[in-house]
Amino acid sequence: MKEASDLRLIVLGAAAGGGLPQWNCGCLNCTMARDPASAVRPQTQSSLAVSLDGEAWAVFNASPDIRQQIQNNRPLQPRHLRHTPIKSVVLTNGDIDHLAGLLVLREKQAFAVFATGAVSRIIADNPVFGVLDPDLVSRKNIAIEEPFSPLPGLEARLFAVPGKVPLFLEGGEPDLNIEGENTVGIELRAGTRRVYYIPGCGMLTDVLAARLRDADALFFDGTLFNDDEMIAAGTGRKTGRRMGHMPIAGDGGSLDALAALNIHRKVYVHINNTNPIWRPGSERVYVESRGFDVGFDGMEVHL
Repeated sequence: MKEASDLRLIVLGAAAGGGLPQWNCGCLNCTMARDPASAVRPQTQSSLAVSLDGEAWAVFNASPDIRQQIQNNRPLQPRHLRHTPIKSVVLTNGDIDHLAGLLVLREKQAFAVFATGAVSRIIADNPVFGVLDPDLVSRKNIAIEEPFSPLPGLEARLFAVPGKVPLFLEGGEPDLNIEGENTVGIELRAGTRRVYYIPGCGMLTDVLAARLRDADALFFDGTLFNDDEMIAAGTGRKTGRRMGHMPIAGDGGSLDALAALNIHRKVYVHINNTNPIWRPGSERVYVESRGFDVGFDGMEVHL
């Protein structure tokens, strides 16, 4: 095995739920993503893969697009008959775009699923997830701040970030920016390297900011550029904050909040199909000029 400093991270999917293009959307970004001649490339739904040796991999969030993501990324493909380099799946919440991929991974293959108790209960309470053979697929409940190893040599912790329950559990107006087991970030440590994956976050608290300060890399919620973006585009009726996502720009936006934390590499992921940073132009140029990368499918980061 290589030294732990050879931490390899692949953005399997950079888009938010629905992907880019979204199947039923004709917004400018989706229209461009369907045109092979445009500058906007299709993107799958949010997921990250991590390895220390390039052989064994942990996947963070099981996107509905995981079959395509495996096909697009050779390191995750079988090496021989009935094999997978994927040793574990770690979940950050119970949203459909982070859970549904587990159903794709049902072909009698061994791996471990790590999640908080709240997310584990969503899986346990839905009988469709019984297709994952319990003799092969172990389910491990992880407490907030409990260290665990999704791969040998890789230490991980789940920590609460402001969020809400999944949409299908709302049952009315939900409490927003609650911190608990429903929405978590992931801290990864390998040697001296410290990396964070937070695809959903309602606001950046002082405690969270202190945690992220001086990190080697951060993959962060870039769902919307402006809080009212979907309303202005005519594609939805909710603000980003109502959906549990802080905007990139504006008062309380992540761009200003994160720029002050001396994070070595900052990458926006979980980007909605309406977000203008997908396109070449002023918003993307502005984000990049502030030291942020716009994530994309297949993007690799080595630390």
